[in-house]
Amino acid sequence: MALPAAFLSEDQFTCSICLDVFNNPVSTPCGHSFCQACISFYWDGGGSGKFYQCPLCKESFRKRPELHINRTLREITEQFKQMANTGVPMDGRGGGGVEDPNSPPHHHHHLALSPLQRSGEMPETIFAEMMTRFQQLPTPGFPVSYPNDPQPQSPNSEHLDPPPPYSPPRRYTLSGPSDSSPNLPLCPIHPRALEFFCRTDNTCVCCICVETGEHRGHHVIPAKREWHIKKSQLGITELELNNLIYVRERKVVEIHNSLREIQAAAKRETDGTVCLFSKLISSLEHCQAEVLEVIERTQRAAEHRAQDLLRELEEEIAELKKRSSSLSQLNLSEDCIPFLRSFPALSTPPHVKNWSSVSVGSELTSGLFLRTVNQMMERFGEEMQKLPKACQQSLLNQSVPRPNSKIRRVQEYADDITLDTDTAHQRLIISADGKQVHCGERNQSVHDNPERFDRVVCVLAHQGFNSGRHYWEVEVGGKTDWDLGVASRSVNRKGKITVSPTHGYWFLSLRDRAEYAFRTEPSTNLTVSLRPSRIGIYVDYDKGLVSFYNVEARLLIYTFTDHFSDTIHAFFSPCTNKSGRNEAPLIICSVAKTE
Repeated sequence: MALPAAFLSEDQFTCSICLDVFNNPVSTPCGHSFCQACISFYWDGGGSGKFYQCPLCKESFRKRPELHINRTLREITEQFKQMANTGVPMDGRGGGGVEDPNSPPHHHHHLALSPLQRSGEMPETIFAEMMTRFQQLPTPGFPVSYPNDPQPQSPNSEHLDPPPPYSPPRRYTLSGPSDSSPNLPLCPIHPRALEFFCRTDNTCVCCICVETGEHRGHHVIPAKREWHIKKSQLGITELELNNLIYVRERKVVEIHNSLREIQAAAKRETDGTVCLFSKLISSLEHCQAEVLEVIERTQRAAEHRAQDLLRELEEEIAELKKRSSSLSQLNLSEDCIPFLRSFPALSTPPHVKNWSSVSVGSELTSGLFLRTVNQMMERFGEEMQKLPKACQQSLLNQSVPRPNSKIRRVQEYADDITLDTDTAHQRLIISADGKQVHCGERNQSVHDNPERFDRVVCVLAHQGFNSGRHYWEVEVGGKTDWDLGVASRSVNRKGKITVSPTHGYWFLSLRDRAEYAFRTEPSTNLTVSLRPSRIGIYVDYDKGLVSFYNVEARLLIYTFTDHFSDTIHAFFSPCTNKSGRNEAPLIICSVAKTE
């Protein structure tokens, strides 16, 4: 159905990417609308491989949304285009807004404003100029080009264009041309209002500067038009800055929350550890009391035995002394009869105990208790010394990823890969079975065919893939540098080449033994906790997926998602020898499923 023209304005039907009226409009899940070609080009050129963002609100989608043309919006847009092409007035009152240079002075046609236009809204001519300028603005992270452009634009292309031919200047107000320019600063050279802007010199000028001064022949437009354009550019920049600020403020909140969680966890761990050590100390004190009690009991037992033996000895000594005294008195006797009567009893040996084997001993004198306690404490001290290291190792074990069982599944798609000697750089030496490649010291005598790389020491595989899933493994051993992955059949092979997914290369690199990266623009640096000696490469052509695995550790190193539009081949580069430090070959291995 037809819409009242008074309710239509161009900004309602403008794509925020190309700043032109919608062409086959589609809507994202967040509710914003764009030209189908514009949003597709935006995602194709800037997709990170994992996320797709709305250019306006920056909402991210983990999976690329399936966009369908908004038929209702397209119908309304087509009606708007028809009205614009046939000159239907937007407010029902007509109006052109283009100044007739032959009209008498002070009788200018003004641009008609629709009832819904805000006060100060720019004229159609300025809006068209803004659209042209915005199309020349660089999009962050993307080359400046659009789907309908015949060739890419350079961000500085505006400065490379020759200045337009000079035309007599006109004065503009917000709604059209005018002869008066109130409240404008005056030119320091000519006492005229600075109502024009010289893009060549990036400065405000007056009409005399344009007509006769040093700015004659420069690219000059009305100052208010440039003001509107710059303000709109400033608005876009402000939105981008606000988005950057918002993302970083969220990250600040996230870090503060993490810090509070860490502090709370540290307090819990500290309290628990102190409690356990307090229990341990209490247990040691109890054990100490028990050991001391055993020592005391042993001492008392030894003392009791000694007392008994001493008492018995004293009794025998007293008895022997008594007998000795009787013998002394008998020896002094002068009467023979009493002597003879007493002699038999006194001369008989007394019945006494044999004390030669009797002794008082104890384990205490041998230091048995102290040795036992010392041995136990030494073992306990060794275990206690292991405790901080055990805690540290637990943290390291948590940071190391666990083996990924998915590698067993991808190994089911193993292919027999062989190297194509017709594509190998002249310095590369390939084994007879096509399974090994290393870099020689000098160029080989080979034919320089169109398929051969002549600048980069790399080689492709014979086998090409344009569908399905594929997997192969490469032994990298102790090499310091290598590149492994896939490349498109149509890649440039002569001279200096740019390696990135955009140019048909998807591969993982190692440099200087420890620096791993996936070659994007710029490179995506990777942290690899366990150094691999065998790399597994898995490709799902239909999903545009390429993955790299540490085969021995059964760990996924990195996955990149893209779109393959050409036949792809396995890509190998052993890199240069580095004076013998990197001379080991890359070896294509037979795939044995890991347990």
